[in-house]
Amino acid sequence: MNRLLLVVLCVCFTGLAAPPVKSIRVDVAQEKAGAEPSHFLGVVGNWVVAQDAGKNVVMVDGRQWKRGQPAGGLADKARLIYGSRHEEFIDNVKAFAYFPYAVAQGVEAFHDGEISVRFDLIEGALDQCAGILFNLKPSGDYLTVRFNAKEDNLVLWTFQQGKRSFVKKGSENVPLPMKQWQAMKIAVHGTKLEGWLNGKLLIEYTLPEKVSGRVGLWSKTDSVTYFDDFTVTPAP
Repeated sequence: MNRLLLVVLCVCFTGLAAPPVKSIRVDVAQEKAGAEPSHFLGVVGNWVVAQDAGKNVVMVDGRQWKRGQPAGGLADKARLIYGSRHEEFIDNVKAFAYFPYAVAQGVEAFHDGEISVRFDLIEGALDQCAGILFNLKPSGDYLTVRFNAKEDNLVLWTFQQGKRSFVKKGSENVPLPMKQWQAMKIAVHGTKLEGWLNGKLLIEYTLPEKVSGRVGLWSKTDSVTYFDDFTVTPAP
């Protein structure tokens, strides 16, 4: 009887043990400064590996922004991301050309979990933005949670069929100083979305459907922004 009970308990506790969750960190630590990053595919805007205090970071250089031209080699990059469906993707990219973004390599489809990044706003006359891109579809539609220092807020936007739409604003305005590193995070559990800024929960929203798509970095017009420590942690 005791032996049987021991076997049953062992089976139960083994079934409760969850496999360890492995985070995916996408960085440019080993890449060449001054070159276009290979761990992030720049789709819109100018993306380059820069150095900050001797460390490699990703920079979106809005100083070269000219009416939102897609990044160089767009067709080849779109083909790498979405293969035979790249033509549809390119058409939508052109519609969103005022909003630079780069797709993280090594994360094929994000469903549930967390995405975090550190960012440093350097300059920008029109905008001073940093954001997390997610739910990027083969159609080119996507979602983004972004901070804009011109408005001092964290906002969820949707980009769909060539149209940008406001979805949800953070619970309060949060002024952030320029040229200082900040932390942003989103958490997705089913259709529940949370947006965090420097450890503070500012956005809670229920999405119309579950997310499933590529992820990456986002910006706007002439923003010059550094990004580092882009990490994706899938839900267990």
